[in-house]
This record gives sequence, C-alpha cells and structure tokens, in this order.
Amino acid sequence: MSDIEKNKPPACPVDAFLKIFGQRWSAYILHMLNVNGPIRFGELKRLIAGISQKVLTQKLRELEEAKIIYRHYKNAIPPEVTYGLTQRGLELIPTLNLISELAHRWRSDGNL
Repeated sequence: MSDIEKNKPPACPVDAFLKIFGQRWSAYILHMLNVNGPIRFGELKRLIAGISQKVLTQKLRELEEAKIIYRHYKNAIPPEVTYGLTQRGLELIPTLNLISELAHRWRSDGNL
C-alpha cells in the first residue's frame, strides 16, 4: 500500500468513526472522563488498569486530534495537564451508555 493510500480517509463515515471509537481503550478512556470529569494524566492512568503510559499517551493524542477530548495545560510548578470531553465527546456518551447496557445484558445472558 502506498503512502497516499495509507493517508486517504475512509470512504464510509462509519468506518472513519470506528477507526477512532472502536479501538481498544478509546471507549474506556471516554467512560472514565465522563464519570470523573476533567482529570490529570496520572490519575487517568491509575483508573485504567493494564494500560501503559505509552499507549495512554497515544490514545489521548488520537482522541484529541479527533476533537473528542481536550487537553488543558496550566503553566505551573509542576505543570498541570488535564483531559476532558469536548462537546463532540459528550455527544458520544449516550451511545457509549447504550453499548454498556447491551454488554451488561449480554453478559448476564451468558452471551459475552
């Protein structure tokens, strides 16, 4: 695959959406930001068991680039960086809640 093909946006908007939202950790990060509100990196890392610092950093950058979350930098000693949901991120919460409800129902039915 050429570099041009790699950078070409998917033709289907659902495919483009799932490339961001459907990746491992993305929904969990959004859930944690929804439940906890704006939160610092270290606290977010503590809340998400099993995620490495490198992967969390990468996922936060991807979500920020997609304008689903924001990064707020406060010039202090030490510097403070917090992450939170943008309006676009908040739009995902009802969908995330529906997926969560379905997953819990399927698990209780023994199908997940």
